[in-house]
Amino acid sequence: MKGYWHIAALAAGAAIIKIYFNNDWIILAFLLWIFYLYFYERLRKWPIIVSLTAFIFFSFYIPSIESHETTDYNFPAEETLYKGKISGPVTKTEERLEFVLKENNSEPNILVLYFPDENIDESMVNHLNHGAQCTLKGTAELPAQSRNPGQFDYRHYLLTKGITHQVVMQSLDEISCQGSSFIHRFYKVREYLLTHVDERLTGFTASWLSAIVLGEDSNIDDETEEIFQRWSLTHIIAISGSNIGLIIALSYFFLIKLNVMTKENAQWLMVFLMPVYALLAGGEPSVWRATVMVVIFILLNRYKLKFSYTDVLSIVFLVLILFDNYIVYHVGFQLSFIVTFAILLSKQWISEVKSPFWQVLQISFVSQMAIIPIQLAYFSIFQPLSIIINLIIIPYFTVFAIPYMYILLPFTFLPSVLLHPLDMTFTFIHKFVISFIKFIDGKFSFPLLMDGFPLIATVLYFVLFFNFMNDLQRKRLKSSFLSGILYCFLIVAIAAKPYFSPLGVITMLDIGQGDAFLIELPFRKGVVMIDAGARFSFDDMKETESVYKQILKPYFYSRGIKELDALILTHEDIDHIGSARYLMKDMEVEKLIVSNYFDEVTLNEITKRSSLTEIVQVERNDTLLLGGQEFHIIAPSHNRLSKNENSLVLYTQLGGKNWLFTGDIGKNEEKQIVETYSNLPVDVLKVAHHGSNTSTDKSFLQATNPQFALISVGENNSYGHPAVEVVQSLMEEEIEILRTDKNGAVQYIYNAQGGTFYTYLP
Repeated sequence: MKGYWHIAALAAGAAIIKIYFNNDWIILAFLLWIFYLYFYERLRKWPIIVSLTAFIFFSFYIPSIESHETTDYNFPAEETLYKGKISGPVTKTEERLEFVLKENNSEPNILVLYFPDENIDESMVNHLNHGAQCTLKGTAELPAQSRNPGQFDYRHYLLTKGITHQVVMQSLDEISCQGSSFIHRFYKVREYLLTHVDERLTGFTASWLSAIVLGEDSNIDDETEEIFQRWSLTHIIAISGSNIGLIIALSYFFLIKLNVMTKENAQWLMVFLMPVYALLAGGEPSVWRATVMVVIFILLNRYKLKFSYTDVLSIVFLVLILFDNYIVYHVGFQLSFIVTFAILLSKQWISEVKSPFWQVLQISFVSQMAIIPIQLAYFSIFQPLSIIINLIIIPYFTVFAIPYMYILLPFTFLPSVLLHPLDMTFTFIHKFVISFIKFIDGKFSFPLLMDGFPLIATVLYFVLFFNFMNDLQRKRLKSSFLSGILYCFLIVAIAAKPYFSPLGVITMLDIGQGDAFLIELPFRKGVVMIDAGARFSFDDMKETESVYKQILKPYFYSRGIKELDALILTHEDIDHIGSARYLMKDMEVEKLIVSNYFDEVTLNEITKRSSLTEIVQVERNDTLLLGGQEFHIIAPSHNRLSKNENSLVLYTQLGGKNWLFTGDIGKNEEKQIVETYSNLPVDVLKVAHHGSNTSTDKSFLQATNPQFALISVGENNSYGHPAVEVVQSLMEEEIEILRTDKNGAVQYIYNAQGGTFYTYLP
């Protein structure tokens, strides 16, 4: 098998793809590929047998997330006792305590959570250790799932870790544990180091040292983390081969060059210490990949065995999956191996260039192009200029930031007089670099947005990319250029798909107790948003950014939306406009449309950072032409001295249906509308005020005679919306009700012939 382990790894990869996408066509594709290699004598008998065995084995060994979603594990619905072993580290923060319990009597794992009212007393949790046998009392429940397209799905995320249920403890008295494992000692050391670093360094430096050296990036501020994600820089923070290589180099220097021990003894010490460091660094897949590869190469060198880099990488890939069959769902695992494999395949092309500058550029290019489908699948965004920004930032981290952090860690045990200047030096330099990245993000951000690649397009992309790199290394420049043009065209074609699609989409997003409607016209002629609500903080009753960051922005990204032709705000309530200022700060809005009676102070607050947005004020009988689509304003006609009663009411025809968007108007305004527009046919009614009994009078329903009623309402909301009498009236009029608390996001997808409603939740 020497020289052919990559075939077995690719066989395992094919099995993973088959399970991940639940697509049996992968079996046929794999068998045809194996037959092709055998027929043209590219492979001998044993590599084929091993590869077929690997494909069959991993097809059964890799868990299916879909099967977890549909399996009923019959956990009791009431409070009960659970017994099991703590698996993995125990995470403690000011906000929560959590760990994973491997329950004795069930296959899946349970996530145990505790949310303290105040700081946790260490004496109450010192028995919660990795490997401890525990008994706890609680109720197993399904974790929260996404309720909107593009939204992070916490339930699915836990399923990729083998966790199907969670138990939220009300008190630490409900759990008792005994014992611990050998690995627990390393977790305690890691916990001590993280606390020690926080105490000895300023918050800024401590956050970066913890991330780079100990693999704990939770203290890096959200804005920086988001920028690094957008510009494909997160791999720099992740502990990987460069970190491990630096540790080896420093260790060899101090151990061998300073004659502390012989080279052979130093090698054995590294074989022991590298797995220890992997545990101290958080045990992420990228750390284990680099660590296991280094250990294997040390052992191969020790026993004078010859294996190629590709063989070693493939063996490590198979070994890590055997140790943890859920690791294949970890994005760090996927990115780490794809990038490393791509660089190995390109090593001849890279090695032919002697200039370090061009080598870094080549590595950056290969790395970025290899992960485009994965980047778009998980984050829906790719910055084409990230190749250039990586060229600038990677050398800085490689030459300065990463070595500096490893050197700084021992200094944290020395007096402050020696530590403080080093801390301040890093803070000064690194803040300048972060400011530079933020400047680039603000001035040169031209992202590619889409909701990933279809499977067939992903396969085609990697085939074209492989051909491109293969031809490039073989100096077949014309063929390489053609492959490059083809895979660039593939990316552009998928990104441009909405502009050639005859389908329009109207989405009622589930933002809880609030309104957010997005209208995407066919052929992307226009994108119009009606309201952008938010949740509010109970401390100061101000809107929060959570709805925009967790629901609206991911949905925009997944739909490839970079700008809005218009944002229509019906009235001033937070649950209708709370996300507007975050939205307008983050993306271009051509027109902001409000009523003539919209509060000017609130309007100025929303638009103060969006000077390029045209503000349009309207009232009854005005008509808006947005993307070629007419929106008729049928209320308000005059100032009714009430935010709700002054709500903009819009009437339009989309997908062969007449739509009425009513904001939060009450029964008096409904009566005025019916009297003013005696013949107002409505097919789809946006029920006013989230189904409150102050609106949706039965006479209004009879006059407009809608077929569908859309209710944007929070699940288990404290207002009792929608009111029983409103629901009863809708049912009596035989109007089909679609509501976000029951259905999640609701979409109407249409073309010139008509359309259909779809709900996100079954």
